[in-house]
Amino acid sequence: MGYDAGKRTKGRKRHLLTDTLGLPLRVVVHSASIQDRDGAALVLEGLRSRCPHLELVCADAGYLAHQVNEAVATVPGLRIEIVKRSAPKGWELLPRRWVIERTFSWFGRNRRLAKDYEGIVEVALAFIHLATIQLLVRRLARI
Repeated sequence: MGYDAGKRTKGRKRHLLTDTLGLPLRVVVHSASIQDRDGAALVLEGLRSRCPHLELVCADAGYLAHQVNEAVATVPGLRIEIVKRSAPKGWELLPRRWVIERTFSWFGRNRRLAKDYEGIVEVALAFIHLATIQLLVRRLARI
């Protein structure tokens, strides 16, 4: 358990790397006391062996830091694009950012993922994997 004073969040944080359809490629769960920019290095660790054809990663402004740039530099052939918000004028659809938000909402449909119930990080990660399997099975059942 941890506490992130910037987001006023206690518990765990989830970092997701998804494809363009919103299906998770990599998931990292850690204490909330670890900053987002440091969590990006955990997501990108060992990425080239899992996703050899990945060229571009889109991220929000929370990942705009030299730690993230250093982590991206360790993955050959990968570049990062930061999607920034414009001046606040109410709700606005930001390019590529809605994909991740949609994936988080899919996970929120599962009771165990709607709140931080788990005491162990590995259990929380396992429930995310189960939710992903459920999502894929439902998509296959439609075909």
